Amino acid sequence: MSGTQTFLLPDLGEGLTEAEIVRWLVEVGDVVAVDAPIAEVETAKSIVEVPSPYAGVVAELHGPAGSTIDVGKPLITIGVIAPAAETYREEEKAGSGNVLIGYGTPESAGSGRRRRPRGTAVVQPVVEKATVRTVPLVISPLVRRLAKDAQVDLHMLDGSGAGGLIIRRDVEAAISAKTENPLVVDETTADSRTGLVELRRIPISGFRKAVATTLSRSRREIPEATTWVDVDATALLEARESLRTATDPGPGLLALMARFVTAGLKKYPELNGFVDTEREELVQYDGVNLGLAAQTERGLVVPAVVDAHLLTARQLDAEIRRLTASARDGKLTAHELACGSFTLNNYGSFGVDGSAAIINHPQVAILGVGRIIDRPWVVDGELAIRKLTQLSLVFDHRVCDGGTAAGFLRFVADAFESPTSILADL
Repeated sequence: MSGTQTFLLPDLGEGLTEAEIVRWLVEVGDVVAVDAPIAEVETAKSIVEVPSPYAGVVAELHGPAGSTIDVGKPLITIGVIAPAAETYREEEKAGSGNVLIGYGTPESAGSGRRRRPRGTAVVQPVVEKATVRTVPLVISPLVRRLAKDAQVDLHMLDGSGAGGLIIRRDVEAAISAKTENPLVVDETTADSRTGLVELRRIPISGFRKAVATTLSRSRREIPEATTWVDVDATALLEARESLRTATDPGPGLLALMARFVTAGLKKYPELNGFVDTEREELVQYDGVNLGLAAQTERGLVVPAVVDAHLLTARQLDAEIRRLTASARDGKLTAHELACGSFTLNNYGSFGVDGSAAIINHPQVAILGVGRIIDRPWVVDGELAIRKLTQLSLVFDHRVCDGGTAAGFLRFVADAFESPTSILADL
């Protein structure tokens, strides 16, 4: 050994000041190489792997899985192994500790240095106490999240995928085994208020903390009001079907709805902005970044389609599909999660008719769409079965009165009921 190096949790960007250790990928005594992943951490924005800037033997882990560490505080201490050759010293210098999470250590431009393949390290053979432990191969972040939520130790699993890769069915099999052999709950420990036995305690993650902070601030600061309307969406569904061909599925319903919303916000810009409380000003945006509420394994996220007002329904459809896939895979960027100016929430996908949603602070309004179902409806004085849905608009009463909110809601409702006439002008 030639001493130890302590790696401090680096600046995570986007104003983030802490991260939760989801799980350690190494243990004390493990040999690690430069850029080898050492921990998986969760911030309010995403889950990322942290690479090691040093090569050597893990001497100390500064916090158990589930704990929160502030930026600039010790994360891991590594005993740096004495180099066996000059090439090892060159690589150790490359691992300077200036690490960008998710990107590994930086390479010096024009240095002419040759880096050994990631995951290898030259160590002195006389070091007998260092043990090498195989870290499970897991590629999918969904598999990692599934294992974490079910408290399955990936190190105890044998991967059935190519090259020993741990795949979803391996984790699901481990979960099934745990279900068949449940742990015995100590029934002597009961909650003092209810007398009920606690089933489990789940720490609030950095992501959930951020969501809770935003929603709590919204409830605390915004004097909100809600207005809603039942809408005959029969013509909307027919219009969508008319855009389909044998080779082209056409834009989806959500893309058409998004197009109507952006048009409505152009007509009623009061709902597309924010309240600058420090300067006591109401700010309206020139353009729309349309947030779309999406449920993921990590919880509810609201990524935004940037410059949605400039996109056609077909372009909106492609971008919505891309954002949905990124949300599902945990690959949304911080900008996509934070740049929305108005939110469209399709809670009908959960099979519900209505909801009094909470505005996504610092936005000033959110439009919700309920499920579309067959209901009796009067058409030209005759009772008929039509495709009905409910639109609900929650808005900040500081930015407008009910007339403006009702005007926007009626515009979108009319677009649902007569989409061809609206689309002709878009």
